Amino acid sequence: RLRGMMLLIGLCALTVATVIALAIARLIARSLNRLTQAARDFNALKFDRPFDAHSFVIEIDRLAVAMGAMKNTISRLLAIGALLGGERRFDRLLDEIVAETINVTGARGGIVYLAEPDGSLTGALARFDGRPLGGLPPPALRPGENDDHPAMRAALARDSVQTEVTPEQVARWYPNFAQRQHFGVLAIPLENRQGDLVGVLMLSQDPDSGPEAEQADVLAFVEAVSGTAAVAIETNRLIEEQRRLMLAIIELLAGAIDAKSPYTSGHCQRVPVLMEMLAEAAEHASDGPFADFHLSAEQWEEIHVAGWLHDCGKVTSPEYVIDKATKLETIYDRLHEVRMRFEVIKREAEAACWREIAESGLSGDRRIERLERLHALWRTLDEEFAFIASANIGGESMSQEQVARVREIGRRTWTRTLDDRIGISHEEAARKARLPAPVLPTVEPLLADRPDHVIQRGDQDRIAPDNPWGFKVDVPELLYNRGEIYNLTVTRGTLTEEERFKINGHMIETIRMLMRLPFPRHLRNVPEIAGGHHEKMDGTGYPKRLRRDEMSLPARMMAVADIFEALTAADRPYKKAKSLSESIAIMARMRDNAHIDPDVFDLFLRSGAYRRYAERFMQPDQIDAIEVESLFGDLYEIS
Repeated sequence: RLRGMMLLIGLCALTVATVIALAIARLIARSLNRLTQAARDFNALKFDRPFDAHSFVIEIDRLAVAMGAMKNTISRLLAIGALLGGERRFDRLLDEIVAETINVTGARGGIVYLAEPDGSLTGALARFDGRPLGGLPPPALRPGENDDHPAMRAALARDSVQTEVTPEQVARWYPNFAQRQHFGVLAIPLENRQGDLVGVLMLSQDPDSGPEAEQADVLAFVEAVSGTAAVAIETNRLIEEQRRLMLAIIELLAGAIDAKSPYTSGHCQRVPVLMEMLAEAAEHASDGPFADFHLSAEQWEEIHVAGWLHDCGKVTSPEYVIDKATKLETIYDRLHEVRMRFEVIKREAEAACWREIAESGLSGDRRIERLERLHALWRTLDEEFAFIASANIGGESMSQEQVARVREIGRRTWTRTLDDRIGISHEEAARKARLPAPVLPTVEPLLADRPDHVIQRGDQDRIAPDNPWGFKVDVPELLYNRGEIYNLTVTRGTLTEEERFKINGHMIETIRMLMRLPFPRHLRNVPEIAGGHHEKMDGTGYPKRLRRDEMSLPARMMAVADIFEALTAADRPYKKAKSLSESIAIMARMRDNAHIDPDVFDLFLRSGAYRRYAERFMQPDQIDAIEVESLFGDLYEIS
């Protein structure tokens, strides 16, 4: 019985022990399973699931705590990496680096120093007690002058520096910093993938901020983060430097175009200013057609680039066409040739007069009469030359009677005795070879439209109707026609049909040039914005004959800015600068004729952009009183 009882008790105890062991094993296995699942999640970079694997087994509990800390560390590293990698603005990137590092390490403040090519460190951004500091960062740190500074020590040693700074050092290094107290400092060099120094991250801590082991963990974590921060800083700094370089090249090109022609000086620089004034006014409109108009930072850059490049095609326009101030002007004003022909005619008439007197023996009244006829002819020639010179100016439109008089004067003749086919360029000689050389001396008309005045258009200067850019333009048959009568009888202005097409062709070249550039995605609309400022809302503009609904709002703004600048510019050879009221009146008629966008023109007036531009760029005597209220469209508010 005793044996049976002992066996029964043993079996019962074993059963109970087995149950207890299984329960304990299940509890332990549950914690281990949670740790295993957590390890799988960490391996898959999934940190969104809650993690709780605490156990009554001390070793497992310690493992759970360590894995929890590892989860937090990895997730923070990934979050910081994503944050730094996604930020495009350099100033915000630096602020986020300092803010996140302070948040992770529990530091009171931090400063980012950027390494310069000369080895100095420039303070870029500082935060203290959770806010950015005005007056900081301090002046640059230079080797040999600030070698005792923790940031410079870390930069020179290329290793982390943990030290303490005294209030005296704080006062010397940061004279604008109000809190002069004892600080613990951790300075970590930021190196890129090539091992080059990018900058230094310096954190300020309380001297008694924790045990030494904890400080070592903080240092290890910050050093791990510093690599990501260094790459982000270098990448963003490189992007920013490339952006500044691109903008500088664009402004350099625009400045070169303006410098190419003294008569359009400043045009490519003033139009972007007025364009951005209009865009800013549209953003401030609280209702009306611009109530929903808002631009991102990338779109502002797009408008800025388009404004500077809107006339980049002028770099291909011949300077003498852009600057053509008179009708006979090419590289020089051919009126001087015409004047010398008048002089030759006068001298020929004088020589003929004295030859007649000498050969006929004229004397007395007959001699006086002959000389008076000569003087009368001279007066007629002087008056005719004055008329031709006046026609050459091209200031007013010519009537049919004036055109006929030019042709009549041109029929006068003079005698050429010298060969005009020697000492000239091969191209001009080829044009003169279209007619056989006359026998010298030869009588020629005073003004003529000769075959050698005609310059044919080559295949490369033609535009096919099915061109890939969508240009819809009427291309003149000739490239240039330099006929003297043809040019002098231009009824308005100084440009022939061929020359006007050549100038208008700068829009064609602008679009061609911009569409060949590999713009980044946020600048992909630059060709459309820059290439549409000569289009009209009714579809009669050039070079694509776009209508209002086929143009973006910035492109319509560009057209208004370009026209107003051209009307008010005081540096054009072919016109007098118009007053503010005259310019607004002309643009109002253009609005009424569907040449410019009525909403943009209304915004231009209502926002006062015209007045701000005038005060900045126009001559004081151009700025006169104007009643713009009568020109407004539907009412809406601009804050």
